[in-house]
Amino acid sequence: MREITYAEAINEVMCQEIEANEDVFILGEDIGIYGGAFGLTRGMIEKLGPEKVLNTPISEQAITGVAIGAALMGMRPILELQFSDFVTVAMDQIVNQAAKIRYMYGGKGKVPIVIRTPGGSGAGFAAQHSQSLEAWMAHIPGLKVVQPSTAYDAKGLFRAALEDDNPVIFYEHKLLYGMKDDVPEESYVIPLGKADIKREGKDVTVVATSIMVHRALQAAEELEKEGISVEVIDPRTLVPLDIETIVESVKKTGRAVVVYEAVQRGGYGAEIASVINEGEAFDYLDAPVVRLGGKAVPIPYNPTLEKKAVPQVEDIINAIKSTVVTYA
Repeated sequence: MREITYAEAINEVMCQEIEANEDVFILGEDIGIYGGAFGLTRGMIEKLGPEKVLNTPISEQAITGVAIGAALMGMRPILELQFSDFVTVAMDQIVNQAAKIRYMYGGKGKVPIVIRTPGGSGAGFAAQHSQSLEAWMAHIPGLKVVQPSTAYDAKGLFRAALEDDNPVIFYEHKLLYGMKDDVPEESYVIPLGKADIKREGKDVTVVATSIMVHRALQAAEELEKEGISVEVIDPRTLVPLDIETIVESVKKTGRAVVVYEAVQRGGYGAEIASVINEGEAFDYLDAPVVRLGGKAVPIPYNPTLEKKAVPQVEDIINAIKSTVVTYA
């Protein structure tokens, strides 16, 4: 199987689905000749034409409204927001309109849009362009939330998101764009709501999202040298959440660490921890669930401080040891 980057996988699936379905198109700022803020739409306007690749003015409110209107008329738009922080500019359209229309009209109207947007820190874009706000979106009934951690997952989950009749927020981490993976050339679907066990283990379950999946895997490799066996679960989608896979893993290992990049206070990791504590996994726990998230600070521009603001491999190792060693 050929190996391509996370960015190439998303570009490929968008081209495949736009060519295969006349109702699918993409709109957003600088996605035409410029190829998007991170190059994910590079070559698409030349290949698909300006009617399928709509370069828009700089107005997140306006382009989100256009996407919602097009979806209500039977289209399946892909909307690119240059940075996930810009979701805040279009909150009325996303939260009060897209998320609620299907429910309020008894299913007579639906809003099948995919909002693609890069999130996370580590690229030096500072406080207004580096946030992880997925917990906001996961809190809203009517929205689905996807966070792929690999190129393979990104391609399969994107097609599933595009085929869904509900609005989907599709978070792409900036640091993952260049990571390579084995990805089939043909189109395929990974169902929303199905977690993936990225690594088997027996001593502790680490539930990690997005870029933290890779850091958790690095931590697991290091801890294996010390005789600690770590199982790494990637939920892949926050809404819907695959509770069963998480619970079964924790029942097996008896310990759980939840790792995410967003500010720890009020982050989605608290939801995952609650699922573990409130379900049948609770009776199997040999230690309290450990939650590891980012510091409650705006993301700094300084690269050293930026790393300090969110969990790194060493932080994950320490969090795992706090439950495995302390409660041995």
